[in-house]
Amino acid sequence: MQSSIVHVGFAFIAMGSWAAFANRTHPMPAPLLAGLIQGTLSAVITLVLKRGIEYLARRFTGLAALVAPPAIAGLVSASLLTMIHTIGGTPEIARTIAVPLTVATSYAALYNFSLWRSRKAMNHGAG
Repeated sequence: MQSSIVHVGFAFIAMGSWAAFANRTHPMPAPLLAGLIQGTLSAVITLVLKRGIEYLARRFTGLAALVAPPAIAGLVSASLLTMIHTIGGTPEIARTIAVPLTVATSYAALYNFSLWRSRKAMNHGAG
């Protein structure tokens, strides 16, 4: 629990700060609002991404199990980030979501690869 709180807090601060920086050339409160929106979204994504990848990884086999979970996670994240920042009036949406989306998708791909590799090793060991 304590580790999750640290990760969520770090995601909020790091990605919220990035969003404020990405929108710094716009008048207040746009940078602050972008930071609050992105910080909140990053905190939520941090909470659900690991379990989401685990759930998706169990639903696919073979090469699809390697590719589909991080692709789905990335598309869902990109869609939600874009939609919510649009609703929130974030001026620099592409710049705002570039770093958080890259971090989240990279994590999803690496974590999913480790799950895929472990599953593959267990399947070969059972044969």
